[in-house]
Amino acid sequence: MEERIAACPDLALGAFCAQTGQLLASLFLKPVAHDFHRHVRTWRDCTLLPAPQETTTLFGISLTSRRGDGVDALLAFFWPYALKCGWRHVYLGSPIPGLGQWRQQHPQGPIEAYVGARRSGMPLDPQLRYYRGRGFTKIVDVKPNYFPHKRSLDYGVLLRGTIPLSSLCPLWRVMPLQTIKRVTRHLACLL
Repeated sequence: MEERIAACPDLALGAFCAQTGQLLASLFLKPVAHDFHRHVRTWRDCTLLPAPQETTTLFGISLTSRRGDGVDALLAFFWPYALKCGWRHVYLGSPIPGLGQWRQQHPQGPIEAYVGARRSGMPLDPQLRYYRGRGFTKIVDVKPNYFPHKRSLDYGVLLRGTIPLSSLCPLWRVMPLQTIKRVTRHLACLL
């Protein structure tokens, strides 16, 4: 954890319980090239990429949570800072823990069929459903041997979330951070 914080201290985030001080969620990000996903095979490859001089893209090395509301608080806190800094997209690598069970029932089924499967408009896989509910709506790639995860059969999925309102980057860059915080606080209920 110390190494991740030291690598990009401004992009190491935590949400803590106000009563106990317990860590509820953490997110470690790093800047990456916008097309990085075309040049990596594994999670480790993603973590070792050099930071480009200029980019609007981040890779989430780790999103860990004890409670869903901790992740929601963390993302809400980060939103105005992301806008001010000009970040546009955040990528996460995700396991697909329902894949192993699905594969038992569909031994010849392509992995992409499972990843794209929907029930009531939401991803069939519980982890993809969780991330979709937090704004990671775009499935960019399915990677075999992405990281060791037995229930995912070592597959991983690269997901992309677009930071809401980030297309107005020139406006956010000149606006004071406190104003951006007020704007995002009022708009959060609409998103």
